[in-house]
Amino acid sequence: MKSETGFDPALYDRFPTEGERPEGELEELERIWCAPKGWQLLAAVNNNYVGTFYVGTAFLFFVLAGILALVMRVQLALPLQGILPQETYNQFFTMHGTVMMFLFAVPMMEALGVLLLPQMLAARDLPFPRLSAYAFWAYFFGGLCFFASIFFGLAPNGGWFMYPPLTGMAYSPGINADFWLLGIGFIEISAIAGAIEIIVGVLRTRAPGMTLDKMPIYAWAMLVFAAMIVVGFPSIILGTLLLELERAFAWPFFDPTRGGDPMLWQHLFWFFGHPEVYIIFLPASGLVSMMVPTLARTKLVGQNLIVMAFLATGFISFGVWSHHMFTTGMPRLSIAFFSAASMAVSVPAGIQVFSWISTFAVGKPRFNTPTLFALGGLITFVIGGLTGVMVAMVPFDWQAHDSYFIVAHLHYVLIGGMVFPLFAALYYWIPMMSQRALSERLGKWVFWLMFVGMQVTFWPMHILGLMGMPRRVYTYLPGRDWDTINFISTLGAFTIGLGVLLFVIDLARNFRFTPDNDAGNVYGGGTLEWLPTGLYSTRSIPVVKSREPLWDDPDLAKNVEEGRYFLPNSATGLRETIVTSPLRAEPQYLQIMPGPSVWPLLAAIFTAGFFIIMTIQAYKFSFACGILAIVCVLRWLWDTDRLVKEETVDVGAGIRLPTYCTGPSSHGWWATMVLLTVVFMIFVMAMFSFVYLYGVHPRFWTAAADKWSLLAILPAYAAAAGLALLSRHMLAREKTEHWTPGVLFVLAVCALVAGIGIDFWSWLRSGLLPTTSGQGATVYGLLSLESILVFIAVLMAGYISARNGRALIVRPRNNSLDLCVLFTVYAALEGAVTAILTRLFPWV
Repeated sequence: MKSETGFDPALYDRFPTEGERPEGELEELERIWCAPKGWQLLAAVNNNYVGTFYVGTAFLFFVLAGILALVMRVQLALPLQGILPQETYNQFFTMHGTVMMFLFAVPMMEALGVLLLPQMLAARDLPFPRLSAYAFWAYFFGGLCFFASIFFGLAPNGGWFMYPPLTGMAYSPGINADFWLLGIGFIEISAIAGAIEIIVGVLRTRAPGMTLDKMPIYAWAMLVFAAMIVVGFPSIILGTLLLELERAFAWPFFDPTRGGDPMLWQHLFWFFGHPEVYIIFLPASGLVSMMVPTLARTKLVGQNLIVMAFLATGFISFGVWSHHMFTTGMPRLSIAFFSAASMAVSVPAGIQVFSWISTFAVGKPRFNTPTLFALGGLITFVIGGLTGVMVAMVPFDWQAHDSYFIVAHLHYVLIGGMVFPLFAALYYWIPMMSQRALSERLGKWVFWLMFVGMQVTFWPMHILGLMGMPRRVYTYLPGRDWDTINFISTLGAFTIGLGVLLFVIDLARNFRFTPDNDAGNVYGGGTLEWLPTGLYSTRSIPVVKSREPLWDDPDLAKNVEEGRYFLPNSATGLRETIVTSPLRAEPQYLQIMPGPSVWPLLAAIFTAGFFIIMTIQAYKFSFACGILAIVCVLRWLWDTDRLVKEETVDVGAGIRLPTYCTGPSSHGWWATMVLLTVVFMIFVMAMFSFVYLYGVHPRFWTAAADKWSLLAILPAYAAAAGLALLSRHMLAREKTEHWTPGVLFVLAVCALVAGIGIDFWSWLRSGLLPTTSGQGATVYGLLSLESILVFIAVLMAGYISARNGRALIVRPRNNSLDLCVLFTVYAALEGAVTAILTRLFPWV
């Protein structure tokens, strides 16, 4: 097969298998990747520290949400209990679901990715370690502030799904709903940042030779997981923005009396909300698929089929969002389509289940704690999947909808598909980051308490639902035969709680963090995370020739530890990792990685402050926090785009790689393209909202703004894109002045500002206001999205001007300018499409 990059794979054979490495190499690595001490921990960006902090925080939110659930179960144990008043119960109910879904499930999966992926891929770290640190700290501070709202009676009370009109100002006039809408803004930012990190990390930082077919199956799961976040999260980002605009400024997106529609929220929310179940399930499935071969002591049966199942799940899951809306009066054709899709998505899940069963059947499984949790999760998830097929049948869903049957189904899927695999993974991988493994004896007690408690809690809820008990009620009347079943469920919930408590005790007794893999490969895994490691990951980056390299090459760990592969030392005296090609993992260039920094921490604090303080309507302080967050982000970025003296360096065995790269080969270009995909999906959802509201309430649509204004708007955006591209072109020309590219880019941004300014002016001149109707709200919503892009472009222009003034825009290529040009061209294209759509639809 022809090489992607011109790299000769035969060069891999040059690595020595005998002889001593030069003295001082290991000491130099340890100096460069030294462990932080004391307050330096707050500035750490290494994945070992950030990943551990991340996992611990996510587990803390799991425990807090579980405590809320226990209090609710006490309230429902008997009829007419007075433990929680109705309003407080609604807050507990909303916070339980929100914390479990937004603060535990998705962040925990990203946290494990940050922790495990560099080790599995034999990379020194993920490609944007400061971005990972920023994502974690924003999540940490914002999440704690959000949870604290429950102690002040300010927690959201509209359910974790926040359906309008109940969450509009008419029915929820306080700031409780605003805490939900703005308070999870940091979660959205954290999730998107993590997805960018994971996609670029998996595709561009794999060990040389780790082609796609040799990639760990967990990396495949995380790749699909991150791609689903990129596609799915924009709809909830837009939905929360629109509902907050309606609450704060009376823009009628969801008010049917003025051309809005509350069903629009359900479409936006569930386009994210139902795929989120699979966003949570796929990484857990990847973890199980990594553990099962080790636990069964045989290779995974049907690995290629599982990868195809991951891809199929990611695709089909976006066609089932209206599964939640069968009782809302949808057209029969739509109901039939979504019902079929809801059943079809169970097929790839079935492939994974049968693969695990087959692997256990052909192997010689050891019934240790990870095995028990894996099997318990498999049993529980299958039950949840079967009830999922039941509710996919429309006649049954009409009967079971909004009953406790749905509560049971949801918890069987999430606990079986995510929580049990998570506990299996914690017992399996904690020896990778702790001096001692967790206790097998206590672990089995933890499993049986949680497994039995799970069945006792949620199996009776199926019966409650079929007996007519509705969801989301804080009490019920006696004499309906619900009290005994509810009491049994409450006992089961406390049994689960006891199991989690035992796990926390075991964790406190045995977990002692270390980056050196001290406890070792307890279960005998065959993948790269079990190589001897330090904060620099592996001593040298190996050449990968199979899916289970430690099983297939018994000498690999010894050769890696002796520094016989890539980067046995630091080629530049800085933190480094190798960037490889996306398909065949051929070395392309050496990435210089940023070190510890306090700026991501400060940026995260001010980002969380921006959202939380805005919730209490202290707008001056909120915007001050926003400005400070931007300053901190720009400051951290200032050091990341730099050249080193050596244009090429020896990375081992005489193989030389460049130390700087721009264009489509660079990891920064890939990250920007992923970010622009997120922005594009937000724009697609906004266009859907515009067209949807016209289809529902066309009588509220009036004449558009002057179509002739397009003759001024479109040339302005075309000039912006043209000047931006010209600035990039001029950077490579030696005969031009050094400041010319920067000036051209600033002029491009000025043209962008002119385009959005003319667009706003023409709509204001037409007399249409955002408070007038659904048309006005969606038009100005689209313009607001474009204004955000223009504002970011203005910041970029200032940033490029500052770097140009310090002679940091270096010829003939520069990543900072390159990526800013890419963003500006996209902003110009989105602005042009916005102007055309809002003026020519539906009148053309």
